[in-house]
Amino acid sequence: MTMLSFRVGEADADAVRQWAERLGIDRSELLRQALRRHLVRLASEADALTWERAPLEEAERAVSEIASWGPAEDWTDWADATR
Repeated sequence: MTMLSFRVGEADADAVRQWAERLGIDRSELLRQALRRHLVRLASEADALTWERAPLEEAERAVSEIASWGPAEDWTDWADATR
């Protein structure tokens, strides 16, 4: 793990302390989780731009249509027959 160090205002520091106490976790863990969530959000925004610049081709879209078909058969009768 790499250590990061940065300064925050008193109000933010108090909020971090209060939330860490309320959640029963260390301040470092709270900040790690918050940073990770923010980085995931930023990455998803970049993904959205990528999708806009390079939308799926026809063959790629066909797979999503198959996924919405649902189960091909009702297997509940078969499961009951094996008991």
